[in-house]
Amino acid sequence: MSKKAIIVGSGVGGLSSGIRLAKLGFEVLIFESNGFIGGKVNSKMIGEYRFDMGPSVFTEPHLIEELVSLCGKSEDFFQYHKLEESCRYFFSDGQHVTIKSGKQEVSKSFQEHFGEDLSQTKAFLGRIKSNYEAVYPVFIEVSLHRFTHWFNKSVWKAISRIPKYGLMSSMHQVNKSNFKNPKTTQILNRMATYNGSSPYKTPGMLNIISHLELNEGPAMPKGGMVAITNTLKKLAEDCGIKFYTNEFVSAIIHQNNEVVGVKTKKGSYACNLVVSNMDVHFTYEKLLNGFAAPKKILNQEKSTSAIVFYWGIKGSFDQLGVHNILFADDYESEFKALFETKSMHVDPTIYIHITSKIEKNDAPNGCENWFVMVNAPINIGQDWDQILSQMRERVLTKISKQLNTTIEELIEVEEISDPRKIESTYFGKQGSIYGNSSNGAFSAFYRHPNFSKKIKGLYFSGVTVHPGGGIPLALNSAKIVERCVKEDFLLS
Repeated sequence: MSKKAIIVGSGVGGLSSGIRLAKLGFEVLIFESNGFIGGKVNSKMIGEYRFDMGPSVFTEPHLIEELVSLCGKSEDFFQYHKLEESCRYFFSDGQHVTIKSGKQEVSKSFQEHFGEDLSQTKAFLGRIKSNYEAVYPVFIEVSLHRFTHWFNKSVWKAISRIPKYGLMSSMHQVNKSNFKNPKTTQILNRMATYNGSSPYKTPGMLNIISHLELNEGPAMPKGGMVAITNTLKKLAEDCGIKFYTNEFVSAIIHQNNEVVGVKTKKGSYACNLVVSNMDVHFTYEKLLNGFAAPKKILNQEKSTSAIVFYWGIKGSFDQLGVHNILFADDYESEFKALFETKSMHVDPTIYIHITSKIEKNDAPNGCENWFVMVNAPINIGQDWDQILSQMRERVLTKISKQLNTTIEELIEVEEISDPRKIESTYFGKQGSIYGNSSNGAFSAFYRHPNFSKKIKGLYFSGVTVHPGGGIPLALNSAKIVERCVKEDFLLS
């Protein structure tokens, strides 16, 4: 009789966990409370405009290709564009700079636009590359919570570089000490937002995020970000995985500290193991009611949320690329508002993502699909309707000023998301996107393990557990789950 695995949630971590377990020989069922697959990585047509509704930055495509290869598919099963640009930056003094990808191009841009020393920039980019390569096999690809995973020949290399990680300094302190222009520092600081943290609190070690953004450069799947979900779903179906959409799992059933199944509104399903791809906070609150949660881990400061305006724009702007940032003038005050007073800053940093720059079918001819996002605090009961009204006005004013065009007149279709919607649609605790933030010297080391230490057969994948937030880390969480399941079920 084959062993059965149930995945709760069909986000990237859930889909990739399901594929890996199916390839181990498990019968896999994936339950999704929404009517669509993919979690935050989903797509929607609003009028004649197509929008990716969630994550918009894609790095490390080899992780998707690894799953494609695992399933025996050809290389062209998943296709993507390699972007020449990292991002276009707009500053409050009117300066706007396009940063291309690659150490040489980034170094030249920092020298030309910000007066930075060429060799200093190259040394910095080389250092974060080496840090990333040292940390990856001992922190990102394995569990920090199983001693056996530490028997790795790469451990000593990682340990030897500890003085170079910047663990005891903030990201901002490290960047400020390496570069003389505040604008350079601001560009590097923004990488903290990739896991919903503050550059003034998160450790300098997290500068390894800049390696993927600057040295390697971003990509974009052909068909938009939703192509990631579509690819994983096809792989899962080919592996025989069954999907149950619009079926909310209400409880993980366990007896004698061992998983025996799950319960939904439609019935109960027996299984040998469960992988929760739901926010780890809600896994304990909603699915393990009464079971003692690891309070020290779950009570850490949560990551930011977001307000997103999906605008179909009747017009096109050569000044904008696929990825664009309109910076706040006072970046530090913006993060103080987000994390200390749980409020929106009067001058927010604005991110604009436009897939139609490359995927021409995403908008009508001569038009663009704008995904316009500002970071937001978690939901603690603020008056979001009033905040949305204020933010819409401020965002439109700021973009219009930069582009010297009245943007509101060009909006053909519109939809808005906020922390309340993120919580209700994707079950992110208080609208948090990544679970806990990394606002502390060792916070990245205190994320929830990928397995339960108290309930046999219970595992966790996705952005709210180890190794952290973002699509690449969610994919790696599934690899860790796979290894743990092998150890617990196939090798024991």
